[in-house]
Formats: sequence, C-alpha cells, structure tokens
Amino acid sequence: MAKGLGKGFEGLLPTNFDITIIQGEKDRVSQLLVHDVFPNPDQPRREFDQEQLEELASSIRRHGILQPLIVVKHTDGHRIVAGERRWRAAQLAGLAEVPAIVRTLEELEQLEIALIENVQRVDLSPLDQAASIYRLYHQFNIAYEDIALRLGKAVSTVNNITRLLQLPEPAQAALRANQISEGHARAILALKEYPHAQDFLLASILRLGWTVRQAEQYVTATKNGAKTATDAKKAAIDTTPQTKHLSKKLGTKVTIKRTAKGGSLQIFFRSEDELNTIFMNL
Repeated sequence: MAKGLGKGFEGLLPTNFDITIIQGEKDRVSQLLVHDVFPNPDQPRREFDQEQLEELASSIRRHGILQPLIVVKHTDGHRIVAGERRWRAAQLAGLAEVPAIVRTLEELEQLEIALIENVQRVDLSPLDQAASIYRLYHQFNIAYEDIALRLGKAVSTVNNITRLLQLPEPAQAALRANQISEGHARAILALKEYPHAQDFLLASILRLGWTVRQAEQYVTATKNGAKTATDAKKAAIDTTPQTKHLSKKLGTKVTIKRTAKGGSLQIFFRSEDELNTIFMNL
C-alpha cells in the first residue's frame, strides 16, 4: 500500500456496502501453488524492472511475502488481480507457494463500484480521492486512462490527484486539515528531489501565509540553483523595499513577478484616471 493511503479507508465506503468483502483478510489468506497462479492479460503494467525484482526476491527469501496477492478463480487456476510483481519475485526466490486472498468477480465488482462512487463524492478530500484512484489502479489493474474515462476527468487530473500520495507526511496532514490548498501541495511535490526545501516551503506557507504563486516562485528559484533557502525565499517575495518606495511614489500597488528568467514589474491601477496619474508621477 502506498505511503499515506490512510488507516481509515474502510470509513470511505458507502454505508450499505458489504464490509466483509474487505475485512477478515487474515482468515481468507490461502497458500496457492506458484504454477497455479497466472498474470492478468489486461494488467496495465507491461514491463518489470529486473534489478528491482531481484531485490524483492532477496527480501522474500529472508522475510517471505508480507502482503498476500489478490486473485480470482479461473478455469486454469487463479488469475492475479493485484501482486504480479510479488508473484514474479516469488518465482525468482524459488518459492513453491504464495499467500493469496481469493475473491469472486462479484466481490471485486462491488468494491470497484464503491471506489468509483467515492472518487465522485464532492465532500471527499483530495487525499482520499487519491487513495481510491490508487487502489483502482494497483488492486484492480484499471489503467489511469480508463479511470479518468469512468470519472469524467482528464487523465492529467487523475495523475495529479494520485501524485498527492507522494507528499511528505507533514504536508499530507496540512492538506487534510485544509491548511494548504492543492495548488500549494503541487508546489511542494515539485520539490520532491529537495526534501529540505519541501520542509522550508511548507513552513513558509503555514507560518507566513504564502500564496500559491509565491510557492511556485520559490520552487522556480530553488530549481534554478538558489544557494540557500533564504535566497530562494527572496525570489518568492513579490514586494521589496524598492517596490514599496515606488508604490509610495506612484500612489498604487507595485509588485514583482519573477519567472525562470527574470520577471516583470507589475503596477496596478483601477481606472484610466489613476493610470494617467501614474504616468504623471513617473
């Protein structure tokens, strides 16, 4: 399960949903012969990194398979719904059997429908939407394109929602508490290769009330090689002593909007008369 998927996932399901489908998994785990299990031909993932499979196989030799596969009965054995990577690694590890939870097609259909309904709920938080989409992709092997089609959303939207699960835990907590917006969250995600910068950005949003635009400016400055967090912070501030001086002279708001290369000076006016006054004061 992805980091940040949440412990209370069952609480997202409709009240009339048969909860036994997703409960009592320990009692439902079976040991199946490896050669009686086969991949789903409709699995969205077509390629598996051999080095990563070898690493997983090494872990399985030491600790076994910690998370059971999910399979459905088939005339030729059991078809994998989720866990093909674990199954392939188990073969490399020389296991004769794999732990699996055997579900019926009816159970899977009920759970899939419940998850689709969850994502469509207007009161569902972005992270809970992401958890549902993640589960549809990884446990039901539904491609993101098909999920987007069923939800009536753009594929890019579905991908962006799912990426929220990659947020650091503090940022996820802030998003759940509505202390930051999705726009803030995406800016933090853009710095995933800069963990310290992520921490600094989150703190600045929470303590200083940075806007999404300021957060994006900070991201740009960081990626463009700002040497310190303070340098990057300066790039995120749209007012400086110079703009304040100019604002006082012109009698209107003046800000700086920075871009990857340079930026622009923004002078605000509310009417043609105010614009003419600005010109006269220049």
